[in-house]
Amino acid sequence: MMLPSTVFIGSDHAGFDLKQTLTSHLENQGWKVEDLGAHSRESCDYPVFAHRLCEKVLETGHMGILICGTGIGMSMAANRHPGIRAALCVHEFQARATRTHNDANVLCLAERITAPALACVLTDIFLSEEFEGGRHAKRVALLEPAGLE
Repeated sequence: MMLPSTVFIGSDHAGFDLKQTLTSHLENQGWKVEDLGAHSRESCDYPVFAHRLCEKVLETGHMGILICGTGIGMSMAANRHPGIRAALCVHEFQARATRTHNDANVLCLAERITAPALACVLTDIFLSEEFEGGRHAKRVALLEPAGLE
C-alpha cells in the first residue's frame, strides 16, 4: 500500500480558520498534511510562514498551500523563491490552468474572499491536475532568470 502524498500548508492569522478547514478536508481524503503554522488567530507576519513552506516545497518536491486574508501577500512572498510558482486562485479555471499550463507548486488562497466549500474545490483541482508540458514547458522555464539566457 502506498503512503499518501504530503501537502504542506501554512497561513497567517487571517488564514488560520480556512487552514484548519482545508487540513481536515485533505486528511479525510488520505493526504498527509504538514501544518507549518500559524497555530492560532494571534496576529503574525505572513512572510515567515510563506518562506517556511517554500523551503519545504523546494526541498521535497511536494505541493504547498498558503492562506492569508487576501492571498496576495502570501503569493508575493512565495514567488520571491526561485523554483516556486505560487498562484492565487479564486476560480476553478484558475486552479486548473495554473497546474496544467504554469506547473504551479504552491496554491494561494484568500480566507476573506473565498468560501470554505470553494476553497476545498480549488484545492482538490490544484492537487489533482498535472502539468501538460509541451508548449507550456518553455514558458515555465522562462520564469526563472536562467531561462532568459
